[in-house]
Amino acid sequence: MSKIEFNLEAGIPTLDLRRFTQGSEEERMAFANELGAAYRAIGFAAISGHGVSDELIESMYDEVKRFFTLPNETKLKYRQPEVNNQRGFVQFGTEHAKGSDVMDLKEFWQVGQTNIPEGADMNHYPPNGSVDEAPEFAKCSDELYRALESVGSTVLEAIAMHLGLDTDYLTGYIDGGNSILRAIHYPPISGEPDSSVRAAEHEDINLITLLVGASASGLEVMGTDGQWNKVTANPEHLVMNCGDMLQRLTNHQLKSTTHRVVNPPRELWHTPRYSIPFFCHPRPEMKLDALPQCVADGQQPIDPPILAGEYLNQRLAEIGLKKD
Repeated sequence: MSKIEFNLEAGIPTLDLRRFTQGSEEERMAFANELGAAYRAIGFAAISGHGVSDELIESMYDEVKRFFTLPNETKLKYRQPEVNNQRGFVQFGTEHAKGSDVMDLKEFWQVGQTNIPEGADMNHYPPNGSVDEAPEFAKCSDELYRALESVGSTVLEAIAMHLGLDTDYLTGYIDGGNSILRAIHYPPISGEPDSSVRAAEHEDINLITLLVGASASGLEVMGTDGQWNKVTANPEHLVMNCGDMLQRLTNHQLKSTTHRVVNPPRELWHTPRYSIPFFCHPRPEMKLDALPQCVADGQQPIDPPILAGEYLNQRLAEIGLKKD
């Protein structure tokens, strides 16, 4: 297995996805094991050569900024709390980190799956919203969703290879899964904030997350020593991290690392921050039981068995998106 040096202050390890998609079998295995090493060490990596066009990303950010500059009363028309805020606009002060009573300083827009499996429970697949005042928003969102879903599927093939599974083991559950594209707006800070963070420390719920750049710095990852480290990546890279579902599947061999978004320096309080993560989820019926090869002989899995849909609902309630 290749040795990778990690220096979060300087950046996170970057891998070229083309080594997996276009390389020899030896190059594919090397990529898979280097990605696995990154997820075992810190739970984060970045990829180049992912094939998502700069033009699509720039167009999406333009649409995101256009939407979030609309008056608040206009944006509120597009709320969908009845579907656990999994589609459409989610207003400022709705979501908080698990175990925290402090609301994150953000508002966001959620886009879900349109490739719905035949015979699926439609309660898991509410329709996506569209915005009258930004007619290209939905089209651009759907295009980026599909592009990132494809990249996520390729990355999961590599993870399966690293784990000694059939390469389609994980992607078989991603096809038609509950993945979410989230466009986030952290508004300018207008007064002394109650907290030094825009998004409190948390771990992601899903299998893997792909982050399409950000308009400003702020992302920090907790190291194994408990210290916070800045994450930097070039604009053309996708930052990827392991989520809780993948951590459960691998019996915590792959790390779902705690991360947060901190406030900018005071002189930059007047500036907003935008980011677009893609949360790669499986279909609701996938079992999140620990893989047998990840559990040592004579030991029990760290986490109890649960279905992906059940786990998602449990976590949505814990962060304030699902209301009883």
